[in-house]
Amino acid sequence: MKKSSDILRQTVVLVSAILAIVGSFIGSGAAGGTPVQNASGGALAADATPIAPDGPAFGIWTVIYLGLIAYAIWQFLPAQKTDDRQRALGYPVAASLILNAAWILSIQFDLLWLSVPVIVLLLVVLIRAFQVTLRSRPRNLVETVVADGTVGLYLGWVAIATAANVTAVLVASGFEGFGLGADLWAVLIIAVAGLVGVFLGVYGHGRLAPAASLCWGLAWVAVARLTGNLLSTPAAIAAIVAVAAILIVTITVRARTATSDTSRVFTA
Repeated sequence: MKKSSDILRQTVVLVSAILAIVGSFIGSGAAGGTPVQNASGGALAADATPIAPDGPAFGIWTVIYLGLIAYAIWQFLPAQKTDDRQRALGYPVAASLILNAAWILSIQFDLLWLSVPVIVLLLVVLIRAFQVTLRSRPRNLVETVVADGTVGLYLGWVAIATAANVTAVLVASGFEGFGLGADLWAVLIIAVAGLVGVFLGVYGHGRLAPAASLCWGLAWVAVARLTGNLLSTPAAIAAIVAVAAILIVTITVRARTATSDTSRVFTA
């Protein structure tokens, strides 16, 4: 029974990865669909809200998808079939891939309101996957990169994407911010994203992957606010400060952890 359940898990992960790649292909507009940034009336465009990242930021999806494909193939190898770590990690990763495809479809069908619960659930699932990677250490460099590294990058990016998504839905629905200005709201939301990044740095014992992708997104928020069509110096400064805070805390925690436990140096 255990052997058949392991094969099922490996197959579900691989099939989910294929579905996610097909979804991303459609979401890019390459298959005739509308690119995500243009779908739903442009609600997710770089100039739609003060915390929307500039277009090049989404290039990180290429890295994440490559990591997910690599993981789906790697975990399908016989050596990972009965590995307890992959038994715990497989289904959360598969769920994240399915939710990712569901999010793209919600945007493509102009169901912007539906994208919020989907991406929030995706964030929760990725937090669960991140917790699994923290409970035990990867056995080698390959696992460090394709499992821990991919999950970390995925989590960090979805964290900032969730904030941007929720903000886009509120703006599209006509939310006026209780009389507070757009710049103040942008600073507050970016501050929350920065605190999430700091928390992940501490909770993750200085894992670099979540910090890297979260900082990548925030950096492109700063670029968009300084050079794009929707300018906001306060939002840009807040994003830059958040990046600095996340990096300082993460690197400091990693250095201290490595001093007491040298094996942690090889985690992503």
